[in-house]
Amino acid sequence: MEAATERVPDLAAALTLGAARVEAALETLLATPEGPEAPLLAAMRYATLGGGKRLRAFLVLESAALFAVNETCAARVAAAVEMLHAYSLVHDDLPAMDNDDLRRGHPSTHRAFDEATAILAGDALQTRAFEVLAEPDTHSDAQARAELVAALAQAAGARGMVGGQMIDMASEGQTLTAAEVMRLQTLKTGRLIQFSAEAGAILGRAPATQRQALAWYGHDLGAAFQIADDLLDALGTTEETGKTAGKDEAAGKATLVAILGPERARAQALMLAEQAAAHLEPFGARAELLRQLAAFVIERRS
Repeated sequence: MEAATERVPDLAAALTLGAARVEAALETLLATPEGPEAPLLAAMRYATLGGGKRLRAFLVLESAALFAVNETCAARVAAAVEMLHAYSLVHDDLPAMDNDDLRRGHPSTHRAFDEATAILAGDALQTRAFEVLAEPDTHSDAQARAELVAALAQAAGARGMVGGQMIDMASEGQTLTAAEVMRLQTLKTGRLIQFSAEAGAILGRAPATQRQALAWYGHDLGAAFQIADDLLDALGTTEETGKTAGKDEAAGKATLVAILGPERARAQALMLAEQAAAHLEPFGARAELLRQLAAFVIERRS
């Protein structure tokens, strides 16, 4: 595929447009509730539609745009990532995990419905994400679809997001080194962000060097994003973040903010954001929005 033409980038407008495109895709891909399983489908839609920054989805859309990928195909992959991300949030909020009653300024799914429905909704969102990736409408090349499925499974499984959540729960109240915290956060948060940045290269059948550059970008962006998230938890308010502030410290969770202090943690996030942007050099001006995103993730207030 040919590279996309150079654009005049406006990150705020692009984020809004990207969120709207993914919201429309999710609305189509998540069926309207009907039949005896309607409460499950309603919970799936509640957990996924109408909220969130859609950062991961935006990464899919923008990385795909670098390779002139069909916008509908890219939106399907972005929607699949958002489904998987939503499943992780539904399960993270459960009493057995982080025990949080608030998500995106609204009651968590297990509060809006019940715990059993929330568990099943998370299960169904995860499987629906992989179903969407495997469908021919996502890409005409079966090899591309297989690579998307495999890469997302690796990012989300025991050596990725779920493994990071296990370490996070097991380490509550313990003293971890900065390196141990970085690994935990790379698995729990970073791997899905890295996949999102890399997905466009998979869709575009890009050369290995370009796919690796986007993977490195996603890796460093994910690390910067998590530090910024920890700073918001420590210093922000519930009204700003849309979730209960101060929960990490109350639960004795290991974060770089707790180890380094806010100022050194902020400096680390800035360094990682600059490092992420540097990985985009092979793409020139076409990656300007992704460069701006690296700065945005550490400046955001929600």
